[in-house]
Amino acid sequence: MATENGRGGITRPSHPLLSIVVPAYNEAGCIDEMVRRLTAVLGGLDVDYEIIFVNDGSADRSAEIVAAHCAQNPKLKLVDFARNFGKEVALAAGLAYASGAAVIPIDCDLQHPPQLIHDMYREWKAGSRMVVAVRRAREE
Repeated sequence: MATENGRGGITRPSHPLLSIVVPAYNEAGCIDEMVRRLTAVLGGLDVDYEIIFVNDGSADRSAEIVAAHCAQNPKLKLVDFARNFGKEVALAAGLAYASGAAVIPIDCDLQHPPQLIHDMYREWKAGSRMVVAVRRAREE
């Protein structure tokens, strides 16, 4: 939707530069911490962003917890599946819903450290078309 800007011109809606897609299945215990970490990292980037949680038919309170965060922060969005379709479908739905120029998928269970978003964003802004984080060593 375009709106008139008061000077006879049209103002295009702004879209977030960065979209974070977070598939979630029975992650009620992780969501608060994930939101806290993501908003801290993204707030430090000084970039417009959105965080899209895709609830993949969780049997716990995942959707309810995300919805409560969405009510407090308009940068958070919820795509809520009625049943479980699997992580790949949830990820695809989040990617389809994302409106950012760059999209970063991240696991809700904090296996992927949100602080890596800083480096990934920097590499993308420097001209990389695709940035992939690779674990160098597996902790045992």
